[in-house]
This record gives sequence, structure tokens and C-alpha cells, in this order.
Amino acid sequence: MKKFLNISQVSEVLNLVHPITKKPLNHIIRYWEKEFRVIRAKKINNRKYYSQKQVEIIKMIKFLLRNKGLTIAKTKSLINFNVNKLDDYDKGSLKAEYYRNLFNLKSKNILEKINKIKSYGKKNSS
Repeated sequence: MKKFLNISQVSEVLNLVHPITKKPLNHIIRYWEKEFRVIRAKKINNRKYYSQKQVEIIKMIKFLLRNKGLTIAKTKSLINFNVNKLDDYDKGSLKAEYYRNLFNLKSKNILEKINKIKSYGKKNSS
């Protein structure tokens, strides 16, 4: 069974959260859904749910727009024409850079958890 995420969960996964109120910025995903035809949510009981594949596409769109500074039009052309599939094995490609950043983020998260576990058992020497 595939796991589907609602729009608020997708916003939290992508770290699209208002810095002060901590509320998810769902309007950004709705806008991207209108702009990019590859994002198609599945409707269940009049609520939109996104598959893991859709979430990965949205992550790629966020990376291209926010991190690389591409325009909507350029990002559309890259996503719609699957240019990234042509350079999967090129280490200088946008897709490779995206996966490097994703790997670095996950490894930092794991390292923080390991350090937290290590420091859990230590007593303060006062």
C-alpha cells in the first residue's frame, strides 16, 4: 500500500513553514500545482493527497526554484521535458546536485541524532 501525504504534511516535509507561526505554507504548493502539470494530487473524499513520487517532483521543483534560482519558465522546461533524465550519471548535473544536497541534509540529521544519543547518558560535572 502506498503512503499518501496531505498538503500540510508535504509542506512540512519540504520545510515550507512560516518561521514565526509555524503554520504550513500550503499556498505555495497549490500555486506550483497550477503551474506544473506534472504535479497531480489524488482526490480522496474531496481532499488532495500526494504520492511519494509526487513529493519527489515537488522537492525537485523547490530545489530548482529556491536553491538554484531558476525562473518558473526554465523550471517548467526542465521538469516537463525530463531534461534531468538525460544527465542522471553526470556528476555536474542539476539532478546529481539535488541528490547530493539531499544526502548531506539526511547525513547531518543522522549525525545530530547520534550526538544526542551519545550525550544522553553523560552526567554534568559541576
